[in-house]
Amino acid sequence: MSAVTNLTALYRGRDALPLRTRLLWMFGAVAALHAAAVVLMLAGGAGNAGGTGAQALTGGLVLTAYLAGVKHSYDWDHLAAIDNSTRKFVAGRHDPVSVGFAFSLGHSSVVTLAGVLVIAGATAIGGFMQDESAGNLVLGLIGGGVSGLFLLAMGLFNGSAFARSAQAYRRARSGAAIDPQDLQPTGPVARLLARPLERVRRPRNIYVIGFLFGLGFDTATTIGLLMMTTAASLAGVPPIALLALPLAFTAAMTLCDSLNGIAMMRMYRSALDDPQRKLGFNALVTGISAASALFIAVITLGGFVNAAFALDDPLTVWLGSVDLGDAGLLLVALLLTVWGVAALKVRLGGPRH
Repeated sequence: MSAVTNLTALYRGRDALPLRTRLLWMFGAVAALHAAAVVLMLAGGAGNAGGTGAQALTGGLVLTAYLAGVKHSYDWDHLAAIDNSTRKFVAGRHDPVSVGFAFSLGHSSVVTLAGVLVIAGATAIGGFMQDESAGNLVLGLIGGGVSGLFLLAMGLFNGSAFARSAQAYRRARSGAAIDPQDLQPTGPVARLLARPLERVRRPRNIYVIGFLFGLGFDTATTIGLLMMTTAASLAGVPPIALLALPLAFTAAMTLCDSLNGIAMMRMYRSALDDPQRKLGFNALVTGISAASALFIAVITLGGFVNAAFALDDPLTVWLGSVDLGDAGLLLVALLLTVWGVAALKVRLGGPRH
């Protein structure tokens, strides 16, 4: 009984571990996913009777799956979920190093499970890839509804923080003293959302959000990976090598999303550590993240309403057809540019007096 108690205490106390230790554990897990994908690929190639050509085909498929994971990690809805969740945790004085890792691991769990079922011969999975199938519609509604509502809640919560930061920035420019509490979200919106967001207390809670995001099978990347797995299976690629495809996808997405989460954590921490100097930067970055979450929430919920009620009006039809994949890179570039400009201004400004 004491051993169980000690393990429970250790599990609960991991948030008190040094930041570097938690980073090492997280990137160790990412490295393990990469190693597992490589081992499965090599094992499948070694046991393949097709010779060098078959091994080259397997390697090419694994590389394609890896690049698909990289691309998928920069979908705008993923970035908005990670960025806004990180902002919430940093505002609560946490160091959320694993937000991106937890989200991408939850999201890729759906893809990995579907890939394993495809390899096992579960033909029903093919039905979820058909746009008009009942299974695709139900899972799409679940994924779209959860992602839209979560992004809406996060956008409104951080929008409240942006309003407070903007007010504090205006007061600071007039010479008033700034209390760090001025940067915390307050007001009716924050109080309304406090209870729904209360369950999102630690980065690991984001795993469930990521899993529900992935239920829709609604992106070209996810569908393409599953179709590629199906085609490779029919072409005779060994099952053990096929398992490397979803693992490579997962390894790539966890790496990129983890890096994004850490970058956002550092960005928000730098804004909160010195509110008087970086108040404008904090307000700007918070505003960009909140606006992006609200923008994507409107698109996602519009598509959800269109699919749920089979509407044919031009607005929801258009919202349901918007592709958020490539736009994520623009959001990353915008946030990094703001961060870089703010850091340059602080460096050129010299020490404070």
